[in-house]
Amino acid sequence: MRKGLVLLGMLLWSATAAMAQLNIGINVSLFPQLVMVPGYPVYYAPDLDSNYFFFDGAYWVYQNDNWYSSAWYNGPWELMNPEFVPLYVLRIPVQYYRRPPQYFRGWQTDAPPHWGERWGNSWSQRRSGWDQWDHRSAPAAAPLPVYQRQYSGDKYPPASQQKELQSRNNNYRGQSGRDAQAERSSQRDRPQQAGERGAPKVSAPPMSHAPSQQSPREQQSPRDATRNSPASSPPPRQVSAPHEEHGRPPKSEQDKRPEQGEQHGDKH
Repeated sequence: MRKGLVLLGMLLWSATAAMAQLNIGINVSLFPQLVMVPGYPVYYAPDLDSNYFFFDGAYWVYQNDNWYSSAWYNGPWELMNPEFVPLYVLRIPVQYYRRPPQYFRGWQTDAPPHWGERWGNSWSQRRSGWDQWDHRSAPAAAPLPVYQRQYSGDKYPPASQQKELQSRNNNYRGQSGRDAQAERSSQRDRPQQAGERGAPKVSAPPMSHAPSQQSPREQQSPRDATRNSPASSPPPRQVSAPHEEHGRPPKSEQDKRPEQGEQHGDKH
């Protein structure tokens, strides 16, 4: 009995993996024609009978109520959790789904699908605000991997070779990849600039007039500034006051005066 349950679990896991990575009901034998959705950094395939898109270096397919993604136009496909689908893929208007599900009917065609109704309140709370954005702030669309055109039919590479071919022919690195949380993490981990909230503020020292430009030679090092500051300058040498009042010179000066008078007398 236990062996039977283990075997059944292995069969179910194999079937799920095969569905997620190999067979999703579509077969794209040639590199598809991709057209940009107006106002969105997303492409769609108007000639394919499927909900087929390209965004940020990856292909996206909505099939059988699930999102799948791949780095190559004909798979293998990976089953994606709805929480990790990029925001701009979720925002694609209904009219660009070439094979929309039955429950899309009645929804506004120039607006995104009602994913909150489909995936429930738990998803809506975790992806709050996914459908609220400024269309003027949309990023530029990623370049299409046109090098994949030469790999069609029998030349289509297996999964074991796709990564090597991609690294050799494609230098583009996606900003958000295929993980929506990575997009939010990159914004959180972005170094803050001076003046932003939470960033250290750099304030200039107060001065009464505009600062003048100094040459490197005129700039003082901290050691020179300390040596030349008034606080660190040696105190001025004090001169002792005379012993006699009313400005009379000291005795030593008084002794010298007769000698000076005698010198004047000799000259005359």
